[in-house]
Amino acid sequence: MTSERKPTRRPLAMFIGSMLIFGTIGIFRRYCPLPSAFLAFARGILGGLFLLVFVRLSGRRAHEKLPRRTFLGLIATGAMIGFNWMLLFEAYNHTTVAVATLCYYMQPTIVLLLSPLLFRERLTIKKGVCALVSIIGMVLVSSVVGDGSARGGDAAGILLGLGAAALYSAVVILNKKLPEGDAFERTTIQLLSAGTVMIPYLLLTDGFAGISFDASGVLLLLVIGILHTGVAYALYFGSMSGLSVQTIAIFSYIDPVSALLFSGLLLGEALSPLSLLGAVLIIGSALVSQLD
Repeated sequence: MTSERKPTRRPLAMFIGSMLIFGTIGIFRRYCPLPSAFLAFARGILGGLFLLVFVRLSGRRAHEKLPRRTFLGLIATGAMIGFNWMLLFEAYNHTTVAVATLCYYMQPTIVLLLSPLLFRERLTIKKGVCALVSIIGMVLVSSVVGDGSARGGDAAGILLGLGAAALYSAVVILNKKLPEGDAFERTTIQLLSAGTVMIPYLLLTDGFAGISFDASGVLLLLVIGILHTGVAYALYFGSMSGLSVQTIAIFSYIDPVSALLFSGLLLGEALSPLSLLGAVLIIGSALVSQLD
């Protein structure tokens, strides 16, 4: 008989806290007036520096120098994360937070469909059905069926959200090909790379021009960079050792569900009945596909 690790209160509370923080980022981005590329730059730098300080203050021992290939792989995936954030932040600007979040959560389905090709993993009947259900859910959320009059049906926001999902899928796939290592060290490199890669992009697109800061803008920037990135990732990875894989899979869906609830309660972004059904199909199928 195999014993299932029972989650203790502290790691579970930390994990739930990180999911709730991630679930509110769309709300804060909606009120932040800064361009998406600049916000992605600041998020990566602030979050990475926070984790760097956190690791030092927590007394974690330094690990051996990373192999060159692993280090370059982390930089490459970090760069993808930076552009992934930029697309997601832009999606929030073009459609509702709820719809952008649901588009982003097509990522598990994308990885699921690519796994047989990239990892020679068998696509079971259950996982194939889950992928199909998730795609049907995305069709309902996008308002392709129905009158299509809802603001959530905005094509640009949906495409940007799906683009962010595709980029994050690439990050997940490439991370699987990298050797395992300390999660805090790897994430710090990726976050700093995500911020750094946005600098040449901002310079080439004149993205630094015309940026102005007021008190509220600076506060929102710090909240997104430190709370939604540094603190959230510290809670997330700090809880890993005390939780089972199944527990993590189940409670991960607090993130999209809370994002939908917060957008409805705080922004008044109510989903239509068909979109709500699509949300259930997307989140439900992704969850079921990960459970044994």
